[in-house]
Amino acid sequence: MKVFDNTTKKLFVASWISINHAEDQNNHPHQLQASPSQSGWDIFKLWRRWLDNIKVSDRQLAHRLCQMIPAQCPFERDIKLFGKTILHIPPMCKLNPLYEEVVSLRFRALCYLADECGEDVSQYF
Repeated sequence: MKVFDNTTKKLFVASWISINHAEDQNNHPHQLQASPSQSGWDIFKLWRRWLDNIKVSDRQLAHRLCQMIPAQCPFERDIKLFGKTILHIPPMCKLNPLYEEVVSLRFRALCYLADECGEDVSQYF
């Protein structure tokens, strides 16, 4: 299984939302995303907006972000006792309500280092 194909399929499926024509005239395109709650109240909206508005324009900040935010989920573990696996903890990063914004911030930091600073970012993968 190719990771790219699977990711592309998930993004394609997740990008379909239904839009009421009356709502289409009142909202801007960035507001037409499906909200996690049906009531329209999102308690993480301020955190999402704050993370999305962080501008990466400093080399040290970009390096810190790339070091602090892991490329893979760090919570996936196999708990072993006497050499035998007794418990497997699955990756739980997707359960984080701010997962997409944090990954996007790491990606912006990597792009800044590669594009603006001309650094090799392969060490962060």
